Amino acid sequence: MSVLSLQEFHRITLEDKPLFEAFAKRFPVTHSGNLFTTMVCWQEFVQYSVASYQDHLVVSARFDPEITFRPPFGAPDPVLIDEVLRLAAEEHANLGYVEQPMKQLLASRHLSMPFVEDRDYADYVYRTNDLATLSGTKYAKIRNRLNKFTGNTPYSIEPIAQGTIADVEAFLQRWCLWKDCASDPYLEHERRAMVFATTHFFELGLSGLALRIKGEVEAIAIFEQMNENTVVVHFEKGSPDYDGVYKAINMETARSVQSHAEFLDREEDLGLPGLRKAKESYQPDHLARVWHVENPALTALVHPPG
Repeated sequence: MSVLSLQEFHRITLEDKPLFEAFAKRFPVTHSGNLFTTMVCWQEFVQYSVASYQDHLVVSARFDPEITFRPPFGAPDPVLIDEVLRLAAEEHANLGYVEQPMKQLLASRHLSMPFVEDRDYADYVYRTNDLATLSGTKYAKIRNRLNKFTGNTPYSIEPIAQGTIADVEAFLQRWCLWKDCASDPYLEHERRAMVFATTHFFELGLSGLALRIKGEVEAIAIFEQMNENTVVVHFEKGSPDYDGVYKAINMETARSVQSHAEFLDREEDLGLPGLRKAKESYQPDHLARVWHVENPALTALVHPPG
């Protein structure tokens, strides 16, 4: 097998969508961070690169100054996995976004490999039916706020279509003014990611909903089918003028995908206390967990001392 090197990698662009789609059909994606849409939309925030190598995809992510390689996408191949570990060690990089099956494989081959759980990047995965119906005592507080909103605020829901995109983009501009995106580097990158998603909405194969109040878009959700039984929500935004509007767009999203998705993945909380509390309040069915291995451990594994 030839040696994997940085020269094999190129920056991910929209033109790579067919490449990732072909792999996703054979090896379904189970974490939002490994979706092509996530990587290409957030390309200005994290520099994602990919190598097509030995019938696998290998992704690297540079968040200056740190580089992280991900386990190969494709059929488990211990030889190739070791090649990625070698490259990560040589480039002073970490191994990241290690999901449970890969963690088990690596742990069985490298008994002393120290895994660090990335709790902030665990996806929250819910049963779609739970979010669509909000039934039971565990959702009582959410139902109360939702009922107050719906009782006081007539609204309409429509799919995001060609004729809706301009209104969605205008809403997102207002949302960024409300949130003062320009003063927060992360929110500014999120704004750019949302602009990319709406600009290339149909090329990316995205779906979405717009919630209108008095004719104006006041909340949106942008999502896609991640695998056979899961839809992932990439972006969900609501107007601060309407308490409960987030709960409405959340419920409407679940209802709209209920027929073809058992689960709804609402991505991670990034360690933000308010976001974590909100996501936990919806009672996830499970978390899609990820781990990383830091470079010193990789270096010691590839080049044992002595």
